Amino acid sequence: MKKYNWGILGPGNIAREMGKALMEVNGEIYAVGARDIKSAQKYADEFNVKKVYGSCDEMLDDPNIDIVYISTPHTFHYEYLIKALKKGKNVFCEKAITVNAEQLDEAAALAEEKNLVIAEGMTIYHMPLYKKLKEIINSGALGKIKMVQVNFGSCKEFDPNNRFFSKELAGGALLDIGVYAVSFARYFLNSKPETVLTTVKYFETGVDEQSGIIMKNSDEQMAVISLTLTAKQPKRGVVAGTDGYIEINNYPRADKAVITYTKDNRTEEIVLGETEKALNYEVIDMQNYISMKNHKNELQLTSDVTHLLGSIRNQWGFVYPFEKRNQKVY
Repeated sequence: MKKYNWGILGPGNIAREMGKALMEVNGEIYAVGARDIKSAQKYADEFNVKKVYGSCDEMLDDPNIDIVYISTPHTFHYEYLIKALKKGKNVFCEKAITVNAEQLDEAAALAEEKNLVIAEGMTIYHMPLYKKLKEIINSGALGKIKMVQVNFGSCKEFDPNNRFFSKELAGGALLDIGVYAVSFARYFLNSKPETVLTTVKYFETGVDEQSGIIMKNSDEQMAVISLTLTAKQPKRGVVAGTDGYIEINNYPRADKAVITYTKDNRTEEIVLGETEKALNYEVIDMQNYISMKNHKNELQLTSDVTHLLGSIRNQWGFVYPFEKRNQKVY
């Protein structure tokens, strides 16, 4: 396999996880860039990175970088996505890949024009367990899939300076944890839901604190989602078919699922992959996407989810301060 040079934009906590994954898979990291040269140098020292840049734009000018990994706060994702693509770089971007659908549509069109790959760091799409579960479903073992039920609840300690509670930084439950839940639901549905019903409770800072979401597609499959930012819930997903159901706990990086076959109440445990290697699988998939140009299915899922998140916000009448009122969020 071709050796790819990765450049890290935004050396924060998740970038450190990615750094460990890159070292395990590739054995090295080519470059790191940040607005603060000290934080970039600290990251470089930790992972023995070859090139250190005190400006993101300067890093993007390096012709030897093949893949840019964006792990900045998601309000900056769009800016760096577009800049990286214009410089001829493939991009692997943390979730949520963009704040709204208009941004993603523009980036996807630019990537297509330049024959580049963009992909989202949505662990669900890359864990080996999910690929196996999809095979089982496609075999017909669970009959027709009827319903997906998924929860995600965090209990964030209130800090007005934390991005989770900041409307200016696109905080709130939907873009932080809801993207996992909607991605889980979309992954197991045959097609993108066309009907979305939802209600929301706002936090005192104006971000969405909790919400309930019901979706239905043209195949009459449904998904029911509950999100909370200040009350813990199990990260649990259920996929129900006419002949059985799948239960997955801690689903964002799951390596185990239990299937119950309802005709005889037989259960089967499926164990595949390792939770601790979630980002390793992302690195491997991204490099395969580039070498094999087979990323379109994953990008379509990302696009569907981004449009659904926008549709949900549209129903709430929720617009971030930096968005234009007439901007297409869905």
